[in-house]
Amino acid sequence: MNLLKKISFLFFLTLFLSGSLKAAELIMVEQQGCYYCLEWKDQLGHIYPKTPEGKFAPLKTIDITEVDKIEGLKRDVIFTPTFVLMENHKELGRLEGYSSEDFFWELLEVILEKETDYVVPQVTKTNN
Repeated sequence: MNLLKKISFLFFLTLFLSGSLKAAELIMVEQQGCYYCLEWKDQLGHIYPKTPEGKFAPLKTIDITEVDKIEGLKRDVIFTPTFVLMENHKELGRLEGYSSEDFFWELLEVILEKETDYVVPQVTKTNN
């Protein structure tokens, strides 16, 4: 096999393999009339996609009536909102309920660091 064919083969093999692996995603299971689902959406829904966490694990929302379509859950989803961190059709962790921004970010960060290769960005302080 000549060099050009080898390079082409490796290039397409890499594309094929990388396409078959899915990155982490955060699935929000919600239901109509869920007060805390609306609270999360109102407080964090517009912010989440812009954060390092949101870029690492993009959000996908699903209604609780369609939860059986999620492959790889470790157990049933009973409460809404439930946030399930998934990667390659495997549940890595979950947050059940929503009480506050601080609580959500703290727990999500712990799960991401523990279960994935996510690294918390370092915040540098400037002196004014």
